[in-house]
Amino acid sequence: MYDVIIVGGGPAGLSAAITMGRGLRPTLLLDAGEPRNANAAAMHNFISRDGFPPAELRRLAREEISRYPTVEVRDQAVVGAESRPDGAFEVRLADGRVERARRMLLATGLVDELPSILGLAPMWGRSVLHCPYCHGFEVRNTLLAVLGATPHAVNLALHLKRFSDDVVLCTNGPADLDVETRALLDEQGVAVRQEPVVRLEGRDGDLERIVFAAGEPLLRQAMFCFSQPRQGSELPAQLGCFLLEEGSVEVDDFGQTSVRGVYAVGDMARRRTFPVPAAIIAAAASGTFTGAVIDKDLLATDLGLPHPLLAAAGAGGRAT
Repeated sequence: MYDVIIVGGGPAGLSAAITMGRGLRPTLLLDAGEPRNANAAAMHNFISRDGFPPAELRRLAREEISRYPTVEVRDQAVVGAESRPDGAFEVRLADGRVERARRMLLATGLVDELPSILGLAPMWGRSVLHCPYCHGFEVRNTLLAVLGATPHAVNLALHLKRFSDDVVLCTNGPADLDVETRALLDEQGVAVRQEPVVRLEGRDGDLERIVFAAGEPLLRQAMFCFSQPRQGSELPAQLGCFLLEEGSVEVDDFGQTSVRGVYAVGDMARRRTFPVPAAIIAAAASGTFTGAVIDKDLLATDLGLPHPLLAAAGAGGRAT
């Protein structure tokens, strides 16, 4: 039996695996090989790796993990998981094998459900973008658009005026913008197109123009829009983890889910009072921190010491 099974080989899971390795904990990292940012050519806001290809980051992390003999990495999907009467956890792999561990760490990430506009999906992460902090600098001084009519979309269009003098809010149909909002957009020089968007045109992932149901196409070099994230795995539901309203796995300050012994990290999980940004460096940090918490949890269990999570919360109690 492993001490820990980590499901997910993105930045959060990889960081946790290094922490487990440095703690000499027998650990199995399982990676289905379906990263959320697979389409992205570069990542940003990661100190010392700004502009680095995400796939290269994962390759280097695996190379570092290979130095730790107690950590095993397998390119294998997990198709099921359950808790056992003895408190351990059992996972069923796609190849039919079954593995067991004393603790589980979920780092299975999210999947982005994209607006159903023809041509949008191939451009996602390249010229159809989601975050000004991740991508704004690279598309500065270009022709920009924002898709949507929500207050969030309006705010993003106003934000992007810092990066470009030419920003158009494409509401994808008639928009119920109040007088104050229209006045603010006009004042800041954000144009509005309310015709339904039919398709995006471009090549090799680069946006060239937005085609509407009526009116002239709009020449653009990048468009920002919002996806609908959902859990990338059914494991949290199978294990009985409590989910917040938007589908995030609820965790406490230590990454512990509602199920004793199951932890969750990265953008799939958050505290109720703190919305976790979809930033790679934040995901990596959560893996490192929660990895250390799991190690202390197991140590307390083995020695019969006060449980570190309960003690830190002022509840007392001993590990089981």
